[in-house]
Amino acid sequence: MSVNTALSLGDFLRNRRSRLDPASFGFSGRRRTPGLRREEVAQRAQISPTWYTWLEQGRGGAPSADVLDRIASALMLTDTEREHLFMLGLGRPPEVRYKSVEGVNPRLQRLLDSLEASPAIIKTPTWDVVAWNRAAAVVLTDYGALPPGQRNILRFLFGNPAVRAKQHDWEGVARFVVGSFRADVARAGLVSEAGALVDELCSISPEFDAFWRDNDVLGHQDGEAVKRLQHPRLGPIALEYSAFAVDGRPDLGMIVYTPLDEGIAGQIRLLAAQA
Repeated sequence: MSVNTALSLGDFLRNRRSRLDPASFGFSGRRRTPGLRREEVAQRAQISPTWYTWLEQGRGGAPSADVLDRIASALMLTDTEREHLFMLGLGRPPEVRYKSVEGVNPRLQRLLDSLEASPAIIKTPTWDVVAWNRAAAVVLTDYGALPPGQRNILRFLFGNPAVRAKQHDWEGVARFVVGSFRADVARAGLVSEAGALVDELCSISPEFDAFWRDNDVLGHQDGEAVKRLQHPRLGPIALEYSAFAVDGRPDLGMIVYTPLDEGIAGQIRLLAAQA
């Protein structure tokens, strides 16, 4: 098998079709080859059998995102396989599917916990914090002391005077967070879902209302990349931050804050161990 064949849309479709058990989908009859027939996949995907056949044969041009979504469902593809299907068919990943999140898997939590001196959080596109480590609890916010519905960074920043007072440059931080929030909800297709949160923040904070109307769109690469805080126990501290995508969960993001001073790092490690 050539590299080009192994990376073709048609070959991927044929391979995944051959792995499915016809009986589990209610299809019967003698078969010369394993898996579903082309017309059975087309029936499940609610597309023309001829069109599906052309796709496997590399004919007919590029399929639409809707067609690829139907085929992904028909072939029972995993999220990773679905993304690969879109890359082969359209040359781009599918749009993010937002999932309601209440926590993260143990593997990701262990990664957070291993960062003993670096506060780290996992957030959703609407900036709800769904996971954190001990360093984040002692330096940023003790998220565990709050009900899940209140663990939102924008609510902290615009509605909590104590959080606001800790910021070295509150306005700069607030503008950056609003611009990043706008970009995140648009990327995740959550503009309408975020409407209630936006309305709430506009009603409690004239500053948020003004920043939101500015229509700025920002990413982590657009900021200073250093967060400066006035911590009640550590005093003034500077944390360099980096943002990471979460593998297999494009709707989640990880932010890690690394102390610029080794002495502060040691103090954070000590506070986290005592927490």
